[in-house]
Amino acid sequence: MLHHLTVEERHRRQAVFPISLHETGKARPITLDQIIAEYGLPALFAGAAIAGETVVVIGGIMVHRGILPFLPAIAAASAGSFVADQIFFLLGRRFRDHAFVQRVQRKAAFAKALSTFERHPTIFVFAFRFLYGLRTVSPIAIGTTRIPARTFLLINACAAILWGTVFVSAGYFFGSAIEAVFGKIRSVVHVVLPLVAVAVVIGVAGLLIRQRKSADRDSIGA
Repeated sequence: MLHHLTVEERHRRQAVFPISLHETGKARPITLDQIIAEYGLPALFAGAAIAGETVVVIGGIMVHRGILPFLPAIAAASAGSFVADQIFFLLGRRFRDHAFVQRVQRKAAFAKALSTFERHPTIFVFAFRFLYGLRTVSPIAIGTTRIPARTFLLINACAAILWGTVFVSAGYFFGSAIEAVFGKIRSVVHVVLPLVAVAVVIGVAGLLIRQRKSADRDSIGA
């Protein structure tokens, strides 16, 4: 795919991956960073939808290296996440009797997602993509509830934009510094993702605690 690039773009990408699969003619494992470097924003869109945060942080590192533009990278990552979750939501809403959805419903994470949604519906729709173990099952679970599809779409869009911004920015601002210590992109991702996840979980937990305290005060006052 390097043949369609300008000379400047080719040099930037070859500076990251000096030996490409096409140049060697040998069958070698293709890594996520190579895919994003060669296929750009479409790969980031697909990776965000399928693989999640790992691809998006790598995309942020590629932005730092000048291979991808910053705002379009955020847009591609956000759009990929948004589309994937809309599809999962529609599976739960329109195909709840399908064998795949029924298998998902039998998972413990499905019951956990529904329980959390019932206690904090708006916050959970906004935050589930940041919660480990609930990323895929949650939109299917939410789809089986009575939440209006338009409400889910609007909250999902806002959450996807925040998600894309957070993880592209994490790769952009912190990836190169950590890579200088650990040496490889995959090592960078393994360090950045837990840090970002912990920060987001703390923020969501703070919101839930404040909401619970507010509800308790309202009930006492009533």
